[in-house]
Amino acid sequence: MSSQVNRRDILALAGTLGVSACVTGKGSMEAPGAGLLVDPGREPDEVISLWPAGPPGGEDLQLREEIHERTNTYGLRDRAATSITEPTVSVFRPANPDGSACLLIPGGGYARVVIDKEGYEGARYFNRHGMTCYVLKYRLPGDGWMAGPDTPLQDAQRAMRLIRSRTGEDGINPDNIMVMGFSAGGHVAGSLCQRFDTAVYQPQDRIDDLPARPDLGVLVYPVTLMVAPFGHEGSRTRLLGEAPQDQLLAKYDLTTAPNPAGPDLFLLHTLNDASVPVENTFEMAMACHRVGVPAVVHAYEEGEHGFGMRGIDHLPVGKWPMLVLDWMRRKYAGRHVADHIRG
Repeated sequence: MSSQVNRRDILALAGTLGVSACVTGKGSMEAPGAGLLVDPGREPDEVISLWPAGPPGGEDLQLREEIHERTNTYGLRDRAATSITEPTVSVFRPANPDGSACLLIPGGGYARVVIDKEGYEGARYFNRHGMTCYVLKYRLPGDGWMAGPDTPLQDAQRAMRLIRSRTGEDGINPDNIMVMGFSAGGHVAGSLCQRFDTAVYQPQDRIDDLPARPDLGVLVYPVTLMVAPFGHEGSRTRLLGEAPQDQLLAKYDLTTAPNPAGPDLFLLHTLNDASVPVENTFEMAMACHRVGVPAVVHAYEEGEHGFGMRGIDHLPVGKWPMLVLDWMRRKYAGRHVADHIRG
């Protein structure tokens, strides 16, 4: 696919694939998002360890987990975790829960896991709309864990099962659990959507009897491709090493052999993303189409990479959280209507 992407290309893509595409540029009259950064400073209501007996495959590791405080132009708190030894989910409970839930998986190029920008800030926003949110702090594939590139997927599968084990306690519907991943976290989320039923660890307890399949998937400027010219080199190297064989590249490229039993996807990207090219989203959409997985694509002219909820209130892409909520509600309503008709 050409790297010279324009609106005509995207509209043609939409018509060819049968996916919905939204293209918005500088001159759009669409109202941008507002008030995305809500409840500043609010910390999780609870932090839960994924593996009470310790994560698998790290018996001989000598790691020391660290939390780094980073600066940014917005003056917002911006933490990042490295050398993660204790993967967790941080729980944000809404004042008025509607039964829906979301596992948020932040990015960080597989070198770190950002905590606030693509984790806590999104959880606070979606809490305001009734969603119970869980932010995943996952182990990194280059830190020497025995599972190697499957290490983050181990944590993502376990997190989804853990959430389902808490549906009564947290007041959520076990059939309304979405996953949302950003950048390299989008690769983790996409891997979960495709390989939810792949045995990547030995069951630990009764929690692992529960399904790990998300009911919906949201991939925000995701890493999906593993090869040049559009693959994200840093993420690929930290995931697979300096010179991975073609077979390994194909296994971890999300567009190679998507699972037709995977959930419907919402894909979001900007055309001026210089870090993870928009082709990662477009080729993911085409791969979904080939196997019959419904996908909606939202592509915007401005926004670059890694925005999360920050600095986009004045841009058309600032609408993305509300678009996700509208899409989610339509999907759940349509499924429930179909179940009622069948019943």
